[in-house]
Amino acid sequence: MLKYELIPAQLLHEGLISMDNLFAPSVPSEEVICRTHEKSYWEQLRDLTLPAKEQRRTGFPLSAQLVEREVRIAGGTIEACHYAFDHGVAFNVAGGTHHAGSNWGEGFCLLNDQAIAANYLLNNKLASSILIIDLDVHQGNGTADIFKEEQRVFTFSVHGANNFPFRKEKSDLDIALPDGTGDEQYLQLLEQTLPALIEQQKPDFIFYLSGVDVLATDKLGKMALSKTGCKERDRFVFEQCIKHSIPLQVSMGGGYSPNIRDIVDAHCNTYRLANELYF
Repeated sequence: MLKYELIPAQLLHEGLISMDNLFAPSVPSEEVICRTHEKSYWEQLRDLTLPAKEQRRTGFPLSAQLVEREVRIAGGTIEACHYAFDHGVAFNVAGGTHHAGSNWGEGFCLLNDQAIAANYLLNNKLASSILIIDLDVHQGNGTADIFKEEQRVFTFSVHGANNFPFRKEKSDLDIALPDGTGDEQYLQLLEQTLPALIEQQKPDFIFYLSGVDVLATDKLGKMALSKTGCKERDRFVFEQCIKHSIPLQVSMGGGYSPNIRDIVDAHCNTYRLANELYF
């Protein structure tokens, strides 16, 4: 949890951003949330009546503060979409809560921020074709569940085959990688897949989940990417979005290296690259 404070602090320290670049998100309405999550599930979160078994599945004890945090994360991703339309790219310092499905929470995720934002764009006719690029080491099972019957949203997940969640959902395109996958294989696969996918789907908005739990140092990831490889992954995604002039919203996703410096530096690389390529 500490990384969510340290990432903006590091960016401010480097002079990469100023306080004027940071925005506190508002709270989206229940109507916005319930376009993505079943009303009964949302009400259990709101009223703190989620059964104990379901709370354990999320990994968190339920509290009003936790629910507000999740709601504000979703609000931040929605607002970042508007900034992305104006500036090409915008970030949520948190987010990437892709294990939250239509009626469940799981794996430290209660509400699915990018799914809520994608439905917000569709409902408000701000986008008609959306691509969600999920490069967290864990499959975006909640996102896949939410959009399984939505033709306007294409879900693309590259993840560890032998990693959580152990019961996978079906994304529109899943690429499951073996343990120990390194920079060369990972980047080659991305380069072979993403440009063709963009050409095929022709999205007018892209969401990117840029988890750094693909690092070799990550205690949960089982992958073997270096920081350089992780940075080149981000570069390739950004360059494709720039090439096609597609607005991009980025949520940070997971990172569980024992040394917090590795997590923060890898996440900050994503911001450094965006600053280099977009501005």
